[in-house]
Amino acid sequence: MKKLFMISVLAVVLGGLAPVLAQENNKSDFYYVNVPIDKVYPYRRGYVITYRKGVTQQVRAYLPLEWFSDTGGKGELIYQGTGADWPHLTVYYKAGEFSHVRLYLRRDRGHETWGNVPLGVDIDDKFDNVTDLKLEF
Repeated sequence: MKKLFMISVLAVVLGGLAPVLAQENNKSDFYYVNVPIDKVYPYRRGYVITYRKGVTQQVRAYLPLEWFSDTGGKGELIYQGTGADWPHLTVYYKAGEFSHVRLYLRRDRGHETWGNVPLGVDIDDKFDNVTDLKLEF
């Protein structure tokens, strides 16, 4: 009887450890941060994204158009239909370094998150040598 009891206790303990041990092997170097977008401004060299820093401040991020091309590989543009999901930015990091970004935008350009950069405004320099995305909080 003691043998049977010890075998069943051992089986329960080992069975309980299996998911924990399996979880250790599935750790990834990737993590992500989601940021709701206040406004997105399409520009000839990319996208200007404004988002909130704290309660009262807004921050701008400049995402070059090359990131969203097949050869750029640092960005993915995903258009949303109508619904409750608010446009947002998902930034992926690998081992603490910027990896890539996904930009979730409303397909309808009449949505309140779409804006326009006025004609004659030159912000080309903001898109020069942009290699990563550091979010401010």
